[in-house]
Amino acid sequence: MSLPKNNRSVVIWLYVGLVMIMIQVVIGGITRLTGSGLSITEWKPILGAFPPMNEQAWLDAFNKYKEIAQFKHLNSHFSLSDFKFIFFWEWLHRDWARLMGLVFIFPFIYFLISKKIQPNMVKPMIMLFLLGGLQGAIGWIMVQSGLNDENLYVSHIRLAIHFISALILLCYVFWFALKLSISENQILHVPELKKINVWLLVLLTFQLVYGAFMAGLHAAFAAITWPDINGMLWPTGMFSQGSFLEDITHNLITVQFIHRGLAYIICVPVIIWVLKAQKLAPGTLLHKVSFLPVLFLVVQILLGVLTVLNTATEIPLIYAILHQFVGMLFLLSLVYTLFLSRGKLSRFR
Repeated sequence: MSLPKNNRSVVIWLYVGLVMIMIQVVIGGITRLTGSGLSITEWKPILGAFPPMNEQAWLDAFNKYKEIAQFKHLNSHFSLSDFKFIFFWEWLHRDWARLMGLVFIFPFIYFLISKKIQPNMVKPMIMLFLLGGLQGAIGWIMVQSGLNDENLYVSHIRLAIHFISALILLCYVFWFALKLSISENQILHVPELKKINVWLLVLLTFQLVYGAFMAGLHAAFAAITWPDINGMLWPTGMFSQGSFLEDITHNLITVQFIHRGLAYIICVPVIIWVLKAQKLAPGTLLHKVSFLPVLFLVVQILLGVLTVLNTATEIPLIYAILHQFVGMLFLLSLVYTLFLSRGKLSRFR
């Protein structure tokens, strides 16, 4: 894809930011699956960028971790070496966020001073920073809620909010970058495809929420068979935890059943969308990239199956993280196809 010369540096900057956000989401997934999220019990915006620099500092950090429920009731067997392992992932997650802030802020100031950013781009840029700041605040509120004598983990509901807000930021940056890098003559007005695309994004949002529930609740342990669920199509134990809302958000087997079911449901509109997209003129960009959603969906489902089948005493980290990563690619492919089928609009509407 050739970039417009007047926006080239700004577009490259946005795509670098896009990749960094994706890496951050992956690091966040590792942090959750390794149980590392509560290892750092305080927030120091500047000094916190550095890990403990000597043995005494490590012991002080470890002692603070020992005061919370996660250590007392789950990780009381931890040695200092074990603590250093989980500390690393939470520290990397926070430091990568700091680095992203620098990567976004300083080039923005430079582009503003050098007038590479047009006046009508300033408001969307400010919204980008607000979304980034909100995401950081949600992350700290989420962690702080688990620093007590009661919770072994951060609530999976808060985790889902943190995850979805990160994906909203990801999509916003991608859409903004597309506006600067895709010419108007490559955008088609295809209302039928656009409508299916929007519904797919709605369904996928629910699926991603349940993906966060799966990770937050470690719900893969509830059923490690496929295509059946513990030998059944309709597993026992569902809808058995009081209210309906409580069951669909906290019952492990119900959460996994819904997560699997949504994957199968999403297949139908994706196939319909792809078949309809094949009728477009072969030379159009939308036609050329129309295979992406179905490709990522197939890989995503395959990785989900591999994650379930390889779960025994622990969730296989590599499959789970790849499953999450391809989920992001699937999301971005749908944002991309929506952008290309939306019709010609004002450049920064």
